Amino acid sequence: MGWPTFPLESLCKEFTDGNWIESKDQSAEGIRLIQTGNVGEGAFKDRGDKGRYISEPTFNKLKCFEIFEGDCLISRLPDPVGRSCVLPDTGERMITAVDCTVVRFDTARILPQYFNFYSQSSTYLSAVDSLTSGATRKRISRKNLGRVEIPIPSISEQKRIVAILDQAFADIDKARALTEQNLKNAHELFESYLQQVFSRRGEGWANKSLGEIGKVSMCKRILKSQTSTSGDIPFFKIGTFGKTPDAFIDRKTYEEFKSKYSFPKEGDVLISASGTIGRRVAYDGKPAYFQDSNIVWIDNDENMVLNEYLYQFYGVCDWNPSKGATISRLYNDDLRSIKISFPSLEQQKSLVCMMVDLNKKTQSLQSQYIRKLADLDELKKSLLQKAFSGELSKGDKAAA
Repeated sequence: MGWPTFPLESLCKEFTDGNWIESKDQSAEGIRLIQTGNVGEGAFKDRGDKGRYISEPTFNKLKCFEIFEGDCLISRLPDPVGRSCVLPDTGERMITAVDCTVVRFDTARILPQYFNFYSQSSTYLSAVDSLTSGATRKRISRKNLGRVEIPIPSISEQKRIVAILDQAFADIDKARALTEQNLKNAHELFESYLQQVFSRRGEGWANKSLGEIGKVSMCKRILKSQTSTSGDIPFFKIGTFGKTPDAFIDRKTYEEFKSKYSFPKEGDVLISASGTIGRRVAYDGKPAYFQDSNIVWIDNDENMVLNEYLYQFYGVCDWNPSKGATISRLYNDDLRSIKISFPSLEQQKSLVCMMVDLNKKTQSLQSQYIRKLADLDELKKSLLQKAFSGELSKGDKAAA
C-alpha cells in the first residue's frame, strides 16, 4: 500500500471523551444526549423515541462539551468496540456520553467520511480489539484508542475512496433491503397459507377448543436440589427448551416420575407457556424431562386431531396470553379455550403433507436469501479490504 500511518489522536483537533451524565441530571427536553446505542457501524442510529436530554442550566453547570454535525463519535464499548459514526444534523443541540470519544479531525489531513469507512474494516477493528481490556465486557481506554494507527493517503485519494464506497455501499444496502423484504415475504406467505387452512369452516370440518380434544398436561415438579450439571437424563427448563440442556436428573427419579405422573407420549407437541409463548417441540420419545407449568402439552386424542396437524396449528396460533406482573404466561385456561378447526383424519394427513412440503420450499427459499445477505456482507468486507490496501478501482463500484 505504501501509505504512511499515524496515531488516531495525532490526526485530531479535538480528541476527548463525552460527559458523565447521571439519571438525576437528565430532563424531558433540552440538549440531546447521544449515547453508545446511537453509534452504529459507520452509521448514526437516531432512536429519537428513546432520546435523552439535559437542560441548558445543567449543561452549563456540568461544563458539558457540545458536539456538532460532522463530528465523529467512537464507541469505546461493544459491540464492536471502536465502531464509529459521523454525526448528522439532528436539528438539536447535542452532547455525548462518557463512553463515546468525540473526534474532530484536522480535515487538511483526514476526512471524517474516510475514517468512518476505515473504522468498518477488519484491520482497524482488529487493532482496536488488541488494545481492549475487560474479562466479561471489553472496552478500550481513550488513551489506547488514540494509539491506533490510521493509514493516510492524500486528500484527493481519500475523496476518491469515499466516493466509490459511498455509491457501492448505497447499492449494497438497497440490495440488502430488497433481500430482507423477500425473506420476510417468504415467511409471511407460508404463515398466510397456514392461516387460511386453520380458519376454514364448512362441511366435514369441526371447530373445537383445545380443551375439548385433550387434557392440558405437564410433568411433575423437579426441585433444584434434584438437578445437577451432568447426569443421566436431560432436564429442559424454559430457557433451554428446544436447545441444549444445562441441567440433568438421575435415572431413578426419571423412571419413578415418568411412571407415576403425567409424561408426554412420543409425538406429543410440547409448548412453552412462559417467556416466548408457543415455542413448540415434538417429543421424540428419547429420555428427557421437562419443567412443570412452563412446558406443557395437550394430551390430545389422535382419533380427532393428529399431532402433526396440531404442530402446524401451533405455528400460527394466536396464544393471547394473560399478562403477568413480570412475564407473559399462557395459563391452562387460556390454552384450553383456544379454538381449532380440523377436517377428517385423512384430510388432516393430506394437509399436513402439503404444509410440510410448502415449509421445506419456504425454508429453502429463506436459506437462499440468508446466503445472499451473507454474500452482501462479504462484499462490503472485500471492498473495504481493497480500499485500504490501495486496490480499489471504479470497476469495484460497478461490480457492487
